[in-house]
Amino acid sequence: MSDYSALDRVLHRLALASPARAEMMHDIERGAFLKSSPEDTGRHVFVTGLARAGTTILMREIHRTGEFGSLTYADMPFVLAPNLWAKLSRKGHEPGVKAERAHGDGIEVDTQSPEALDEVYWRVFDGKAYIGADGLMPHDPDDDLIDGYRDLIRLVLRKTGKTRYVSKNNNNILRLRALADAMPEAEFLVPLRRPLDHAASLLGQHARFRDADAFTQDYMTWLGHHEFGATHRPFLFGARPSGDPMAMDYWLRLWLSVYAALDPIEAECPNVTFVPYEALSADPAVWAAVATRIGVPAGAAGELRPVPDKAPGAHDAGLGREAEALHARLSARGFGTLGLGGEGS
Repeated sequence: MSDYSALDRVLHRLALASPARAEMMHDIERGAFLKSSPEDTGRHVFVTGLARAGTTILMREIHRTGEFGSLTYADMPFVLAPNLWAKLSRKGHEPGVKAERAHGDGIEVDTQSPEALDEVYWRVFDGKAYIGADGLMPHDPDDDLIDGYRDLIRLVLRKTGKTRYVSKNNNNILRLRALADAMPEAEFLVPLRRPLDHAASLLGQHARFRDADAFTQDYMTWLGHHEFGATHRPFLFGARPSGDPMAMDYWLRLWLSVYAALDPIEAECPNVTFVPYEALSADPAVWAAVATRIGVPAGAAGELRPVPDKAPGAHDAGLGREAEALHARLSARGFGTLGLGGEGS
């Protein structure tokens, strides 16, 4: 984001800073393109979970099959008007040069790379219902909002020429039950990372983005990304996590609150699946099982790679044991749902 030109920054502010302006552009998009958009098959895939759980890599692997349309960096900043923006801009007509994204995690992107952008829809049309000053609260969108989201999916599919949609949106954990109930033909994949490694990764990213410049902070806020850094607002499944965000225990408490809240949703919704991420990254049988579940050929993975352990640092041993116990239980359920015994093949 630091290399965005002055014009880029003006366009992003124009498109994203004002919900009313974003809504107006979306209305124009709907009027011009919705009738010619494909009907909604419902057979979409939504990847969600805490940031740093492997959600991006899994979404990219699914998108790489060629079966799915998605919002991409080329759709920025007019993400609610993808067809209109494609006609006005040459951005994304060619992939461009890949560059490592700001997270410093080795993931390289270009204008055609899929990205977590559809949270803009929820923020623009219902942000006051779940975005608070202290954190993000569980979100129960009504039928009209979900129908509007389906229309956005249809518009993206029109632009991409696909019939199935894939999305990575960490904030969808806030509305997971509502979406899973409303879209029974869709699959919701929740990567599950070992909690000590996961908390250490979140802490590292929080430190990395803690002193972000003003434009980066605006950019993250416009996209609804509050997972870490200067704009951090935790998910509030109950009380706000206590402690210092520059310490491991804060992120372990957040991990516990999130996955304890997702536990009954996964148990009660047949289209929600925990995906043990370390096994997914290391064992081809796990990717093959995921591919089978979402109905795509299980070709060789191109994005997945073994996840290096993170040095966890000092933490409360009791919190660590509690998180590990929950992780073991949810992982076992995930392997079972994927038809895998034990850990992978």
